[in-house]
Amino acid sequence: MTTTTHARSVAGAVPVRERILAPDLARGFALLLVALAHATGILNGTIPGVDPDPQGPERAYYFVMFTFVHASALPLFAMLFGYGLVQFMRHQDERQVPPEKTRAALLRRHAGLLLLGVLHGILLFVGDVLGAFGIGGLILTLLVLRRGKWVYRLGLVYLGFGLVYLAVLAARVYPSMSGNSTTKVPTGQDTTATAVTYADSVKDRLTDWPISTLVLLSTILFAMIGVWAARQRILEEPAKHRKLLWSGAIGGFAIAIAGTLPTALTAAGVAGPEQSLAGASKQLYEGAGLFGSVGYICVFGLIGLRLANRQRTGRVAGALVALGQRTLTFYLLQSVCWQLLLSHYLLRLGERTNSPAYTALACALGIWLVSLVLASVLQRFGYRGPAERLIRWFTHGSNRR
Repeated sequence: MTTTTHARSVAGAVPVRERILAPDLARGFALLLVALAHATGILNGTIPGVDPDPQGPERAYYFVMFTFVHASALPLFAMLFGYGLVQFMRHQDERQVPPEKTRAALLRRHAGLLLLGVLHGILLFVGDVLGAFGIGGLILTLLVLRRGKWVYRLGLVYLGFGLVYLAVLAARVYPSMSGNSTTKVPTGQDTTATAVTYADSVKDRLTDWPISTLVLLSTILFAMIGVWAARQRILEEPAKHRKLLWSGAIGGFAIAIAGTLPTALTAAGVAGPEQSLAGASKQLYEGAGLFGSVGYICVFGLIGLRLANRQRTGRVAGALVALGQRTLTFYLLQSVCWQLLLSHYLLRLGERTNSPAYTALACALGIWLVSLVLASVLQRFGYRGPAERLIRWFTHGSNRR
């Protein structure tokens, strides 16, 4: 009776003061990547977002988007999601919470995330990832967490397989690159972005969101990499893993740039592969984004190490951390902003400007900067984000200290 009562008294969400900097820094920055990717896709009505005929500086914009943003944003979030799962489990273990109670809390947490994803995906944004993360979290909780070491190494196996896969694709694509190519980037159409009424957009999302979520379930493989990294305490102990972080940052971005380059050049209208290899070039770009996300995480691990040696975090880093601790709230806020600013039935900014690229950049950067300010205000007054409070309620039930 005493042990059970003690476990209940100490169970709960991780206090803000106990959180490490690197994951929250990365989450805060990742929201900028997500905003850029989503705004560009909505304004162009394509997945991924690209203008088939960019002009002038727009070429540079799409080159950067395909090199550092489009293919890296989702894997980055998924890895951080997997990392957070292990952090939560470890936090509960340190407070002597019985494993079965921790498992139940995680199942409630991800069921709540799935429910939030259903509402978000149908009412606001078809590219919702919360539903897929909710399902992936349920699977990881039931089948992976607390298993043997070999399970945690599946993420590394996936990385190794991915590297071989990229090498094979690169050997096919690079020899066909030409400055005279007329090949375009293969894209899918986002029908909800062209809906003329909100009711029409909801009807489209009712059928499109389940399919999108099934596709996004593959992110569980990205999450497994984060699970492995968390098991090694790579971001908690960056000094111990300094060489690994530097290798991951340099190697990750080198592979990402090499893999995304053919599609980035195609998007910029500078060069491209043969038309018959356009699909292979896109697969190369998509796979390389995973390594870009590894590079991002390692960079923020090194930044976290540098900041840990300072007495004060600094305003910019502090704002990023505050935003990273409220990622769910401001991820949802972005979708509300897309509805307000970009939909055809409200402010229609895309129809009032001549460049989807410039409009996307202004909207994404503006919303992200406002999010930084709002998150800092919430942090200053000690408030969690409303979405975080909701998920905390799902997770801990009546124990909502």
